[in-house]
Amino acid sequence: MNISKSSRLAAAGIALLAGLVLSTQSMASDLSNKFRLECSGGADSDGVVTIVVTPDGGEPIETLTEVKKGTSENHVAKAIVEALKAQLPKDQFHIERDDGEDVLVKRHLGEARFRLAVTSLTVKGVRIKVKKE
Repeated sequence: MNISKSSRLAAAGIALLAGLVLSTQSMASDLSNKFRLECSGGADSDGVVTIVVTPDGGEPIETLTEVKKGTSENHVAKAIVEALKAQLPKDQFHIERDDGEDVLVKRHLGEARFRLAVTSLTVKGVRIKVKKE
């Protein structure tokens, strides 16, 4: 049986769409009132941390944090706090540092629960672990 190129592309597209649907369904369990970002390691290069915050039923908000080479893990956390405070709606979120190297992102009372993901990390030497609380 000879399957045409367009049929193979259509099948691949359907498989990709099914994967996206499953991925979106699994994200529903990722909703929380508060997330902790555990920063570890110092910056061995300049780079950017991209964090996406998505309120339940709302649009994703992409935030960018620039980090310079030589920045310690505590100062990486501080930079993330400052960037999130500047880029997220102040009336919806409270952002703070905890234990120096951790970042807490909390919803304000009455605001929608949300999802949080580090979608890109181009700073070498820095690791960020996201935990629901």
